[in-house]
Formats: sequence, C-alpha cells, structure tokens
Amino acid sequence: MTFAANFSLVLPEVILGASALLLLVWGAFHGKVTPLFTGAAVLALLGAAVAAVVGPHGHAFNGVYSADAAATYAKVAIYGFSAVAVVLGDRWLAVRGDQKFEFAVLVILSALGMGVTASAGDLISLYIGVELQSLALYVLAAFRRDDAKSSEAGLKYFVLGALSSGLLLYGASLIYGFAGSTRFADIAAVGATMAHGAHGTGLLFGLVFLLCGLAFKVSAAPFHMWTPDVYEGAPTPVVGFFAAAPKLAAMMMFARVLGDAFPDSVAQWRQILVITSLASVFVGAFAGLAQSNLKRLWAYSSIANVGYALLGVATGGETGLHSMLLFMTLYMVDVTGFFACLQALSRDGRPMETIEDMAGLVKHRPGIAVAMTAFSLSALGMPPFSGFWAKFYVFGAAMGSGDVLLQWAAVLGLVGSVVAAFYYLRLIKAMWFDAPAGAVDKPQPIARAVGFVAAAFSFPVVLVALIWLDPAARAAAAAFGHA
Repeated sequence: MTFAANFSLVLPEVILGASALLLLVWGAFHGKVTPLFTGAAVLALLGAAVAAVVGPHGHAFNGVYSADAAATYAKVAIYGFSAVAVVLGDRWLAVRGDQKFEFAVLVILSALGMGVTASAGDLISLYIGVELQSLALYVLAAFRRDDAKSSEAGLKYFVLGALSSGLLLYGASLIYGFAGSTRFADIAAVGATMAHGAHGTGLLFGLVFLLCGLAFKVSAAPFHMWTPDVYEGAPTPVVGFFAAAPKLAAMMMFARVLGDAFPDSVAQWRQILVITSLASVFVGAFAGLAQSNLKRLWAYSSIANVGYALLGVATGGETGLHSMLLFMTLYMVDVTGFFACLQALSRDGRPMETIEDMAGLVKHRPGIAVAMTAFSLSALGMPPFSGFWAKFYVFGAAMGSGDVLLQWAAVLGLVGSVVAAFYYLRLIKAMWFDAPAGAVDKPQPIARAVGFVAAAFSFPVVLVALIWLDPAARAAAAAFGHA
C-alpha cells in the first residue's frame, strides 16, 4: 500500500499527534491557558472524529492498523467525550486557580492512545496504544500534585498499572511464541489449526494472561482494586473522563483480541469472561452498599457496569458485540453527565462529594437534583431511561444466544442489578426527602449545562437517538472477526 493510502487511514491519529505537539509548544511559550488554547484542543479532537467518519476503511502498515466500522464508531465516541472532558477540566481547574496547559495535551495524548487501540490489528500496536493512553491517565490522576489524595491516586494507579502491563506483555509473548506472529489475522489462522495439542494450550495460556492485563484496564473484578481509591483521589472531571472514554477503549481491546485473533476459541474464553462479568457485577453491587462518598460509590457502579458490558462481549457474534457497543455508549453519557453535575456543586467553596452533602438538594438546586435523579434511575436500569435500554440489549443478547451458561449469567446479572438499586435509591432519597444540609454555591454554568444535556439524552432523547445508534453499532459489531 502506498504512503498516501496509509496516511489517509491514520489521519485521525496524525491530527491528534500533531495537535498535541503544537499545543505543547504553544503552552510552553505562552504559559497561560486561554479560551483560544482550550478551543484549539477541542477542535483537534472533534476534527479527528470527523476524519474518522469521512476517511476510508482498510488495513494499513501490513495489517498492524485497521480502519473499519468498529474503529470509526469507537473513535467518534472516544474523541467526542474527550472534547467534553477538556472543557469540563479546564473550567474546574480555572475555578481552583490550578489551570495548566498540560491538562488538554494529556487528554489528547490519552485519546490518541485509545484511538490506536480501537484500530489495533496487531499485539504490538495494541500494547503501544494501551501504554500511551495509560501513561497520560496516570499523570491526569495525579494532576493536582499538591493534593495528597490526588498524588496517592496517581501513584496507586501507576504501580498497579505497571503490574497489569507486565501481565499483558507476558501473555502477548506467549501468544507470539506459539503462533509465530503478532498480527491478529495470523494468530487466528494458527489458532484454527491448533485447536488441540501443546501449541493450542500454549496459545490459551497466553490469552489468559492477556485477558488479565486487559481486565485491569477496564477495572473488572478481581482486577478492580485500584478503582475506588483512584476515583476518590483524582480531580472530579478527570474521574468523569476515566469512567467514560477509557472504558470504551478497553472494551474495544477485548473485542479486537477475542473477535479478530481468537474467533475459534469462543468456548474457552467465554468461560473466563462470564466469571469475570459476574464477579464484577456482584463486587460492584455489594461493595457499593457500604459507600457514602459518591466518587467511590460510582467507582463500584462502574465496576458493575463493566460486568454487564463484558457479558455482551462473552455472548460474542454480531449480536453480543452490538449490545456491548450500545451499552457502553449509553453508559458513557450517563456517567459523564453525573460527574458534570457533581463538578457543578459546591458548598462554601468545598466540593460536595458525599451522599450527606446531597441532602435536600432539590430545595436549593432542583434542576441538578432532577438531572442526578435521572442518572441514578438510568444506572439502576429503570425504564424508559437509557440505562434500561443498555441492559435490555445486553441481557437480550445473552438470553437469545441459546447458551445455558450465558442465560444463567444474565439472570444472575439481573439479580446484581436489583441489589445495586439500593445505593442509587439511597442517593435519590437523600436529595428529595432529607432535610437540607445547607445553602449550595452557585453552580458552574458549563458543568451544569453538560449535566442537563446528558440528562435530557438519558430521557427522552435516547428514544430518538437509538434510531441512529442501533444500526451504527450493528455495523460496527459486524466488522469484528474480519481482520
């Protein structure tokens, strides 16, 4: 393939990489973050999303990079939510007098890594994308280095992230050793002829280690130990970013590796994913019951929701991956909106981060209380909110698979969802029925606006949005397995 053809396929990544370098130089010379600087960062992310949509589909660099419908779907969502994170983070840091140009650059670099993982057609490109996004996220977690909790969050994330990278690399080395290639298409071809015997077993051992490393990135149990502490210590807009775009990127990693490299080993990896899925659902449901800090509570909520998404991946095929993509898209809107509302709230200059802080919120900030109620009802799966439709697709795919293991997993997942409903209802009860905890400061207008837009999407806009999202996700799911 010619250089021009390769260049056109990787244009979204070129835009982000060049923008990050230019903004870094701009920030180094000017120091201060201006609206023009923030606007340029947002424009770069949106420009990359547009380039992904209008660009051609194909394979670049001898199959190392895949530009297909799945990658396009993921990149549009990832870059769009990253742009929102830049705006929210800029405003949050500005209020605290801690505005730094590195924030936008780090978000762009992280989005660049996520885009590479979404298009990975090779274990090496997958690892490069994973590490690029992870290194940027480590720094974002500790962005307020003068804050002890933020520094602790970054350190824990980095140390445990290094462990997960070791597991991922060890698994990749085993796969390479037994398959003789790092390209997903070659691994799939070798796996089809080595379903049994020593080489087939060796490939599966490598896959297990690879899945363990990926499970950490998506904060699936039992590799979730970093999530509550990092969510509690990291800046609020960074947590909102953590809970959205990187989760979709990590799910794309699962889908790429399993759908493109191991399509003939479904019976083996399905068992691992089902166990991980149910462990995540029940850890998130039961551990969340004891939380009063909303950032920790939503950390456990994210663990549970990752479990539901993994159930879609475990179902496999076009239907299962379609349900996973829809679930993650709808979840990203809810979690971004919730943390935008949380960012907008403060009392006497102090962030409101506990359930007790939310007592009687409807008396002082009824709009935000209604929005947070919508997100809570959506997260517990109450119809007709977006969270209901997300779980409807995942559970429907599992129940319609004809596999008894998946059907029982769907039933148990529904039980976990009922358990988790308690802490969402507890938050709603505090906002609507408890005595007010005191006057609330004037909300940040941009964060409040993002929260309101996301709440409107949760219901009723989602009913219209699904008309376009459903076929787009189905087309993206059909692209897996064709590396």
